[in-house]
Amino acid sequence: MNKTWLIIKREYITRVRNKTFLLSTFLLPIVMMLFIFGSAFFALSSKEKLKTIAVINDPGMFKANLQGDTARLVFDFINTVDSTNFFAKGYDAVLNLNNDSIARKYTIHSKKQLGIDAQEMIEKKLDKAYENNQLQKKGIRKQTLDSISKIANGAFSVENRLTSEKGKSQEVNAQLNYGVGFGSGILIYITMFIFGAMVMRGVMEEKTSRIAEVMVSSVKPFQLMMGKIIGIAAVGLTQFFLWIVLVLILSTALSFFIPHDILQQASEMNKNMPVGGSSAMAMKLIDIKQTVSTVNWAQIISFFIFYFLGGYLFYASLFAAIGSVINEDPQEAQSLMLPITMPIIFAFIIMTSNLNTPDSTIMVWASMIPFTSPIVMMARIPSGVPWQQLVLSMALLIAGFWCTTWLAAKIYRTGILMYGKKANWKEMIKWAFKKS
Repeated sequence: MNKTWLIIKREYITRVRNKTFLLSTFLLPIVMMLFIFGSAFFALSSKEKLKTIAVINDPGMFKANLQGDTARLVFDFINTVDSTNFFAKGYDAVLNLNNDSIARKYTIHSKKQLGIDAQEMIEKKLDKAYENNQLQKKGIRKQTLDSISKIANGAFSVENRLTSEKGKSQEVNAQLNYGVGFGSGILIYITMFIFGAMVMRGVMEEKTSRIAEVMVSSVKPFQLMMGKIIGIAAVGLTQFFLWIVLVLILSTALSFFIPHDILQQASEMNKNMPVGGSSAMAMKLIDIKQTVSTVNWAQIISFFIFYFLGGYLFYASLFAAIGSVINEDPQEAQSLMLPITMPIIFAFIIMTSNLNTPDSTIMVWASMIPFTSPIVMMARIPSGVPWQQLVLSMALLIAGFWCTTWLAAKIYRTGILMYGKKANWKEMIKWAFKKS
């Protein structure tokens, strides 16, 4: 055990002092936070410019009902403007309302391309104006329609609460749970590739440089393999801890640099915000900041550490086994890695395609199977998972880790001292089940 600890200590100190580790640890959170806050800031600040649109050839039903958002759009009904001179007269675009009135497909000419948000807003304004015109034909006064629209706009909201069988009620935020679940799952997905490949490369380097021959003369191959795996796992946990601390510090600091008028504008935009636009993304970021306190972060972080370690240990031993049988051929490594990487990719596909339905059959089963549970279960936990399923998933992952470690250790013991011969999975399986 003392020898294994020495290997763990060596792996940890060597990698933590590496320049790549230091740069990725401190630069990644800074780049990530600048990207998030920068995207939100520019998406909101880009809406400040007022667009003036000339409207020509009105068939008679739009002028009285087509109204623009005074902060973003202004419609000017004028017939002395056309598609060739609108820019010279100070308009950003000209909307022609008579070119295909039967199909209700109109043309808007602009000097610069309209953004997705602006085009969607114009279409919604036209739809609303047509609806109001038809209602007025039925005898409803325009003043009545305007008063109803003013009252109804943003009048209702729905709060989702989970109620247990014992009657306890808890507020949930679907968007936040989606973001936390997806973020946790994608982090485990990425780190299993990064740190698993790191284990494999470390074993390959020691084998090709013949250092392994010296080391196995004083330690058992199993001790060497476990020392490398646990040492790199400790590096990963250290990096995650530093990321969390740095992200919290940076997000708190950067929030003070968002101008008050931008936050106020985001609040006003929330009422008429088109679905799917860049402003929607920016608004969601601000909403998340306001509701993030509803998440049980202690529970999320605890389970994240467990599934990160469980998933890493489950796959890292297999990556170490592959590294022990590879000589110096990169193509050999790629072919042997395929059966290991495919379940990880499959788990990511299941998570991304079923994240809106965390209790679906495929998500439940995938969160139980050790090959996919580290990614899929972390995507389900923020939305609530029955404790029976959680316990079973954790137990199966621990059992799966012991199983893969046992198999990988037997492959590692043979492969680490084998040179010049290309191994395949058939031979590796024979080594795994060969009696000592």
